[in-house]
Amino acid sequence: MDRHLLPEEIDQLLDGEIGFGTPPLKTHVRVCTACRAELDAARALVHQLEHLPHFGPVSTFADRVLGHVQLFVPWHVAALDTLRGWMPRSRTGRAVAWAGFASAAVVLTFVSLWLLTRLDTVIFAVDMVVGRVRAAFAGGIGDIVAALFGDTAVHAFRTSGSAGIWIALTVLLLAAAFTARALRAVVAGPRRQ
Repeated sequence: MDRHLLPEEIDQLLDGEIGFGTPPLKTHVRVCTACRAELDAARALVHQLEHLPHFGPVSTFADRVLGHVQLFVPWHVAALDTLRGWMPRSRTGRAVAWAGFASAAVVLTFVSLWLLTRLDTVIFAVDMVVGRVRAAFAGGIGDIVAALFGDTAVHAFRTSGSAGIWIALTVLLLAAAFTARALRAVVAGPRRQ
């Protein structure tokens, strides 16, 4: 062999493996002083490692390590754990809690069925609330437009319908953005000097 041993070959000799490639390695170690010194140093290291005292971790080691590990908990497991935390520990308390859950489920079921049978009333009520919110919003926008631009702009705003609302809202947002930009420039001006 016209080269020195590779680390894998030294490990093979340390492990005492026997096979087709081992005799040339042993012959090379007998002839080459550098490889023999490296093999002896590896043997000494293995000997020292084998004679190190054996010790185990303290009993709280696993808890301390796992305390720093972030575990992924699926949402349904977290929800069940939360519910278990809310459940009383006593048997009587759990029975009362389950009775309360069951009665709430029954009431919610009946309310849902009642609402489904009166769906036209629910739709009417929702439509009425949405209309009033829309009217209040339009009135508020109208007041802002009246304060900023006058009654002529409010009249144009009201006669244009929803397109007017969007145009007024866009103009209002652009004015607010321009004002914020101008204020930022005024405030940042003295800082730069």
